[in-house]
Amino acid sequence: MLEPFRSRKIAAILVLGFSSGLPLYLTGRTLQAWLTVEGVNLTAIGFFGLISLPYSLKFLWSPVIDRFSFPFLGRRKGWLLVTQLALTVAFAAMALERPARALNLVALNVLLIAFFSATQDITVDAYRADIFDVDEMGAGAGAYGFGYRMGMLAAGAGALMLADWISWPNVYLVLAALMTTLLIVSTRVPEPALNVKPPVSMREAVRMPFVEFFDRTGNGPGACILAFIVLYRLGDGMINNMTTSFLLQIGFSQTDVGVVQGGMGIFALAAGVIVGGGVTSRIGINRALWVFGVLQAASNFAYLLLATVGRNYPVMVAAINIEQFCTGLVTATLVAFLTSLCTPRFSATQYALLSSMMAVGRDVLAAPSGSIAQFTGWPLFFWISVVAAVPGMALLPFFAPWSSSRAAYLEFPSKPRAPKPRGQNY
Repeated sequence: MLEPFRSRKIAAILVLGFSSGLPLYLTGRTLQAWLTVEGVNLTAIGFFGLISLPYSLKFLWSPVIDRFSFPFLGRRKGWLLVTQLALTVAFAAMALERPARALNLVALNVLLIAFFSATQDITVDAYRADIFDVDEMGAGAGAYGFGYRMGMLAAGAGALMLADWISWPNVYLVLAALMTTLLIVSTRVPEPALNVKPPVSMREAVRMPFVEFFDRTGNGPGACILAFIVLYRLGDGMINNMTTSFLLQIGFSQTDVGVVQGGMGIFALAAGVIVGGGVTSRIGINRALWVFGVLQAASNFAYLLLATVGRNYPVMVAAINIEQFCTGLVTATLVAFLTSLCTPRFSATQYALLSSMMAVGRDVLAAPSGSIAQFTGWPLFFWISVVAAVPGMALLPFFAPWSSSRAAYLEFPSKPRAPKPRGQNY
């Protein structure tokens, strides 16, 4: 199962995943900690949540990444260099900020970090779609997911622990130095060896990703795929929205939740991503969607058991770790599936659009979870979360039958690769 992970491309996407995950908490939890220490009021801290909007709206400027390239390093690596350099400067600039005196400047700087981070995500997603063949996408998704979560861990728990020893401005300088190191390493990753003609105009860059997708899949299967992307993780989204509240309400302390959910849970999630990537590469994307979809729904029964027995530490630890591990499995195969749907010419735009649709199910359709839990009570709520997984699974036979490891239209008739220079092994 580890064989697909032994390649230079996997090492490259692991580094790029770390680089993508690093800025996320610097506009979220880590920033909240610094603002709290500086005495910023809670109302202002709450409004800082709006700064994460670029992550949800990144599809708006993703066609620019497909249409234009810089005259150095290559179509994707040029954008990586520019965005990572911008992030390094923005991290370093945070060391000069004083939240208690000029909060508006802090907000502007953090907004720039979110924008450049979202742009880096667009580029890395496109890079992953371009560099991997379909059989490698599971391992690529697993490596990317693992690197991403390690980046989040470094900017989250790592930065918070570091802040107990040095000042927050110096913490941001350390993170700027780390981003500089990642920038240097990123210049050494292999550029996708594709003979791809970029879109000739912005109109084509905006319009053709939709046209090409439905031309390749057909209108019916294409519509099923889009509906599936929205619905596949609905049950999991309901659980994620309410897990912390549930655990606190049945009697666990905040420390209990933090240690198990934020400590053990993140390693279970990372393990799930790696295992999911390896299994997807072995059994194929179609079958992985079936197997991990069932496991994802079944994992919610662990919380149903906890709701039944009440405040029980062993059951709580098992429930969190089972659910997080299964979430990791599904994350790896779903990322591989979305990646496989992208054609190299429009991979930045297509992946940004598909991932935005996935966020609709996670953030919008799962939003009423609290009202449902309040009306039904916890045991019935967890039953409903299992049932919520059924509509997405019911769409699988229409485009991802179990009888084939992958759908025929995911095979691009021509993914033209440039000849390899002698001495290089991509």
